[in-house]
Amino acid sequence: MISSARLAWLQLRREKVRFAVAVAGVAFAVILMFMQVGFQDALYRSAVNLHSQLDAGVVLVSANYSVIARPTVFSRRRLYQALGFPGVRSVSPVYTMTARWKNPFDGQRRDLMVIGIDPDARAIDVPEIDTQRALLREPDVALFDQWSRPEYGPVPDAVRAHGMVSTELSGREITVRGLFPLGTSFGIDGTVVTSDLNFRRIFPFRSAGAIAIGLVQLEPDAVPEEVRDRLAAALPKDVRVLTKRDFMAQEVAYWAKATPIGFVFTFGVIMGIVVGLIIVYQILFADIADHLPEYATLKAMGYTNRYLAAVVVMEATLLAVLGFIPGLGVVRWLYQVTAAATRLPMRLEVARGLLVLGLTLVMCWVSGLLAIRKLRTADPAEVF
Repeated sequence: MISSARLAWLQLRREKVRFAVAVAGVAFAVILMFMQVGFQDALYRSAVNLHSQLDAGVVLVSANYSVIARPTVFSRRRLYQALGFPGVRSVSPVYTMTARWKNPFDGQRRDLMVIGIDPDARAIDVPEIDTQRALLREPDVALFDQWSRPEYGPVPDAVRAHGMVSTELSGREITVRGLFPLGTSFGIDGTVVTSDLNFRRIFPFRSAGAIAIGLVQLEPDAVPEEVRDRLAAALPKDVRVLTKRDFMAQEVAYWAKATPIGFVFTFGVIMGIVVGLIIVYQILFADIADHLPEYATLKAMGYTNRYLAAVVVMEATLLAVLGFIPGLGVVRWLYQVTAAATRLPMRLEVARGLLVLGLTLVMCWVSGLLAIRKLRTADPAEVF
């Protein structure tokens, strides 16, 4: 008895054009799923670029906080009140605000995020910022995110070549003296970091006591969840107390649930599965219809319906694997192009590859199971 895998392969390759169309259809579905899942993952990763780099075990934000791209403020007194609680080692305020950046090369203006920190405190855990804190103590000096969108101008190249670039932020002249890596997100296209004093010079209407994020550094043996609960119970309700992990999860949840973006990407994955399912179903159905007399002959020879169904399922499996391989190759290139164009963290990881491969197999198996119904009409009596 010929194995179901060998028979499935022989049937697939017999119609070379149909076989190529089927593989191309599966590859297209694979590419679509990869891109949608990749964009969704890039959205969630980029949304917490800053959050993940904050040097804190517990974070304080305004009770009205929703997303970091829309700064809200609360009283700095709440942060200093946290100093009196067990497990708290130190605190540090962070100021954030959107400013109008003037491209120093073509004069175009574009919004970007300005972050103000205390140069004497280690608020952001980025080595490039930590080693350049002395620069932030100088008046009207800032550091520029080298992974910002190119629309802000070739600032990184100019800083590397000349050591500085002068421009305007909200009408105030500043000098970019250094670079650091952070990255863009769907809500933030560029970022500069400066001192808290320079921040108030750029935004004179912002009081020193109105901060956006309060960082609470903990003692080595402190449990973040326990400190969070103690602070939340004692502090007034005009602030929200979160662990760093909670802070990141809240940001991701906002983009996933409070905006249509998360739904759009999930819907894109579903559409990729539907497109591939229809293509594979049509190919398998046509293949069964063309070989119906052969299937009927096999039945007359004693082959069971289970064996014939295994042939169809094996055909679906072969199409899934053979379509996944070229699709993966195309996606690797597309991820590189997309990452270069958008500055988003498009990463082709093993877990994501296994996820898409699993979805592809399920898609093809469902198509095969639907097409198997045609086998029921294969009557050995009609052959003779």
